[in-house]
Amino acid sequence: MSATLELTRQLINRESVTPDDCGCQEILITRLKQLGFHIVRLPFGEVNNFWARYGDASPLLAFAGHTDVVPPGELDSWNSPPFEPTEKEGRLYGRGAADMKSSLAAMVIACENFLARQTPKGSIGFLITSDEEGPAENGTVKVVDWLKQNNVHIDYCVVGEPSSAVEFGDTLKIGRRGSLNGGLTIKGVQGHVAYPDAAVNPIHTALPALAELSSTIWDNGNKAFPQTTFQISNIHGGAGAVNVIPETLKVNFNFRFSPELDAATIKQRCESILDKYSISYEIDWRLSGNPFYTPPGKLTEMVCASIEEVTGQQPELSTSGGTSDGRFIASEHTQVVEFGPINASIHKVNENTDISELDKLALVYEGILQRL
Repeated sequence: MSATLELTRQLINRESVTPDDCGCQEILITRLKQLGFHIVRLPFGEVNNFWARYGDASPLLAFAGHTDVVPPGELDSWNSPPFEPTEKEGRLYGRGAADMKSSLAAMVIACENFLARQTPKGSIGFLITSDEEGPAENGTVKVVDWLKQNNVHIDYCVVGEPSSAVEFGDTLKIGRRGSLNGGLTIKGVQGHVAYPDAAVNPIHTALPALAELSSTIWDNGNKAFPQTTFQISNIHGGAGAVNVIPETLKVNFNFRFSPELDAATIKQRCESILDKYSISYEIDWRLSGNPFYTPPGKLTEMVCASIEEVTGQQPELSTSGGTSDGRFIASEHTQVVEFGPINASIHKVNENTDISELDKLALVYEGILQRL
């Protein structure tokens, strides 16, 4: 059994449903300590995090990732227990197999192999959280604050999110769109459905505004980013009886926005549409993260070269998909990319990854270390 597979299996065997790390980080810490990494455990609230560093010279390349996973859902739908790593027909099954315990294992094995051969001119870091799949309030964002307070500057960061789309190595994420959530409450006047003149139906008054919000072109994106999108994720209205006009309608929606917009502009435009229809409403806004972007440069060139050396293909540079903890790490002075296994099965029943690609992933990460 390869070292990467063995470590991945150990991590999958831990039922680390967010925010419970369930001992995964101690497994990683033990391996990193043996290599000479200095470890700082950084718990915030009920969330476990740690920062590890080998060396103190510049530049600092950090590997970032999360040990928490999403819940497995209906256990009866799984072909094998989600937290018992199962190998079948060349694939490894289990929650976290792709997102992202295989990446964590590959990062550690890459460092073990690299440090066995040479001493880096710079230094290597690990920023690991158990709060990526949850609210993301006590995880990476607070570790980054701690790093700033302690004058630790990350030059380059590789996040182990499953970036590959169809074939391993076909995609490198160099940015992500921002995410803005809205909780909209539209107010009406409750009444009997037979006497609508004595009531105000919030569902009826909301429909034209929601239709306009859904059909609006918010921007056209740019060369690196797709256009901003608006999606309604939940609508709830009704008093529990077919003959009652409800008093309120609640709508949850999300903007995934490009750098062509900012959260303040989106809020203003959204509220102006609602105001146009004379709707009585309240909105609870929550910004999950702003867009980030690492333009092609030294980090992307080194990562692409490593991917091509191992897989034989040049990856597409992409900013598609949802948010990641890279949004908390990226800055004007910190280049961030994401690379990991194929993401086809993430968050699904029977999550899995190709066993033959685990060692390839470790080789890609090791190649990045060698080049940087």
